Amino acid sequence: MKLWSGRLNADTDSIVDEINSSIAFDSRMFREDIQGSIAHAGMLGARGVIEKDDAASIIAALGGILADMEEGKIEFKTTDEDIHTCVEAELTRRIGDAGKRLHTARSRNDQVALDFRMYLKKEIADIMAMELALITALTEIAENNVGAVMPAYTHMQRAQPTTLAHYMLAYACMLRRDVTRLEDCFDRMDEMPLGSGALTGTTYPIDRNMVAAELGFSRLTENSIDGVSDRDYAIELLSCLSILMTHLSRLAEEIILWCSWEFGFIELSDAYSTGSSIMPQKKNPDVAELVRGKTGRVFGSLIGLLTVMKALPLAYNKDMQEDKEQVFDAVDTVKICLPVFTAMLASMKIKPDIMRRAAAGGFINATDCADYLAKKGTPFRDAYMITGNLVNYCIANGKTLETLDISEYREHSELFGEDVYAVIALEECVKRRSVPGGPAPESVKAQIESMKQFTKRRARR
Repeated sequence: MKLWSGRLNADTDSIVDEINSSIAFDSRMFREDIQGSIAHAGMLGARGVIEKDDAASIIAALGGILADMEEGKIEFKTTDEDIHTCVEAELTRRIGDAGKRLHTARSRNDQVALDFRMYLKKEIADIMAMELALITALTEIAENNVGAVMPAYTHMQRAQPTTLAHYMLAYACMLRRDVTRLEDCFDRMDEMPLGSGALTGTTYPIDRNMVAAELGFSRLTENSIDGVSDRDYAIELLSCLSILMTHLSRLAEEIILWCSWEFGFIELSDAYSTGSSIMPQKKNPDVAELVRGKTGRVFGSLIGLLTVMKALPLAYNKDMQEDKEQVFDAVDTVKICLPVFTAMLASMKIKPDIMRRAAAGGFINATDCADYLAKKGTPFRDAYMITGNLVNYCIANGKTLETLDISEYREHSELFGEDVYAVIALEECVKRRSVPGGPAPESVKAQIESMKQFTKRRARR
């Protein structure tokens, strides 16, 4: 029997049952549903809304149902409609009329809002732990490559010298912000909606604070209509996950480029690569490509839920049943991408010699050459022009700034001296960029320590 039977006399069409059923996907929230029900029953008994003996029977039976579900002994059926119906029907089957008292002072509207928030809080914690593992992997790569000079790029053109450590820490910084975004999302999600009822609360003398404390919520939802009618916390989570996946996708693109023959900066482990069915020489970065591709999938979930919610009047509408598949899919996608990406990075072979050779080409020390003249008194714009002419001269004559003779330098400016060669040496170019946040070794080591402290503090929480 459906929970809402009574008002309607005729059975719903089977195709209506099929479209209306959500148990195929919301059954994953069975733990949260049962935990919420145990807390609710305990409160009802404590407040005298139902008999304490009935509350005790309900709680004991729910514990048995939870154990059986965890062991796969209970089958989820489409006829159960949703996880709430499934649990309540099983409860009533086991203890009779006492089980029917569980739903006192509660609606499926506030029940599902509770389950969803509880489930997502747990998933956020899992995702943050995975992110911290990835940040740790990036930090370890940085710590081992503080002196590994490589070109940094703008417009995919070699721009200025940096180090692999500096490069990896840039992505670690992005991921650190992703962690703090999820922390903020968790905080806003940490409101207990049970007690909102269908939309205007209940006339029973319930204790919402008791339930919130039992379930680990920091506070209550403030307005009963809002408590059941919005999913902004789920939208916010999808936004956080979309930004996170954007960062993974950008790093994936770098990995794909770097392991190509054209770059050759790294080699991925065979364990995180695939071959070709026809070209025997191929070693493909499929893990990175899949992460890049799955990013669009998470974006789609965000746009999907925004579209569902954009025109809904208050309060609850059945459209909102479409929230879970979007969010569950995005969560599942992120949780498979993060650990495999971390393992791929931790196992890749880095080729610092090839990175250094790439840095030697492309005139990425030209800015340092211009700065050299500026520090000798030449206005920077003039120094910029002189250095640009030097680069053109090098290209025309098959030379680099390092291989120019001092006489060739002086043809462009008398201010050039023998000390210019020390200034344009790539390692020196990096060392002089010692501003906070720069690629100089002391600056990078400070960034590494900052990242370590961040992950250590989060690990203790």
